[in-house]
Formats: sequence, C-alpha cells, structure tokens
Amino acid sequence: MLKFSYVKSFASTLIIVAAALFSLNSLADGHGDHKKKDAKMNIVDTAVAAGSFNTLATALTEAGLIDTLKGDGPFTVFAPSDDAFAKIPADQLKGILADKEMLTSILTYHVVAGQVMAADVVKLNSATTVQGSDVAISTNDGVKVNDANVVKTDIVTSNGVIHVIDTVLIPAAQ
Repeated sequence: MLKFSYVKSFASTLIIVAAALFSLNSLADGHGDHKKKDAKMNIVDTAVAAGSFNTLATALTEAGLIDTLKGDGPFTVFAPSDDAFAKIPADQLKGILADKEMLTSILTYHVVAGQVMAADVVKLNSATTVQGSDVAISTNDGVKVNDANVVKTDIVTSNGVIHVIDTVLIPAAQ
C-alpha cells in the first residue's frame, strides 16, 4: 500500500511539474525576470516549476507539508536543490523519507516565518526556523546558512520567498 501511495504522490508531482513548466520559464536563468511571473504562484508551485526541486517536492509530499507551504504565509524557504539532496547517500535519504517525524523536522528546519529577502538575510547572524531551532547565517565568502551556500536568492512567490541552497540542512538533534 505504501508503494502505491508513493507512486500516486510521484505521479501527482509529475503532473504538477508538467503543468507548471508549460506556463513558466525555468527559475535557473539567473536574470531576475521571473519575479513578476512567479509572484502569482505559491512556494510549492514555484519550486516545482523550476524543475530542479523534484526531491524536495517528494519530501514535502511524504511529510504532508504541501498544503502548509501553499498556505497564506508569508514564508522564507531555504530550498535545497536536487543536487543538494544527491549529496545524501541513497540509503540514508530513503530512510529519511520513510521517517515522517524526522523528515518533517528536517523540512521545517528550512523554513523561517515571514518574508526575509536577501538584503535582510545578510544583516542577520541567525534565524529561528519553523522547526524551532536556529540556523546560523554567515556572509563571509558568500552567504551561508549553516554549511549550505545560498546559490540563488529572492525568488518571490505569492506567499513568500525562496532562496536556493546547495546542501540539505540537518537540525542538530538529527
């Protein structure tokens, strides 16, 4: 039954990806032209439309957080790309995805309440996440959240902002 549920979730995610890609250019262009278009879509739909957050979308589905991040917000999400998730060994990632409590803790550790733009992030030393723990913010040698590099900033959505990171953040308790 779990496999059917996963396949159904994955199929739903693929449908969303296809629909979103049809209506939106990739966010990876780096030109900043995407802000007006994306502001009409929420955080989840914007991330899925980018095409480089498939593992994040799957994880959000498994944790039951899709509706939350489609909600009013505003939220700031430090979103790990598929490449960031690929740094986690496959068997370890499979274990995380299977443990809803751990997965929820990890995913909510990537979310800060409110809309924190890049200009604000660089003024901070830390931020409290929805999970309850703080993430460290450093501007030495680029912007870092804990050990993750922020590789793209200020992807504005209808309910917040996304900053792309290159490493999955793991709370200390994990």
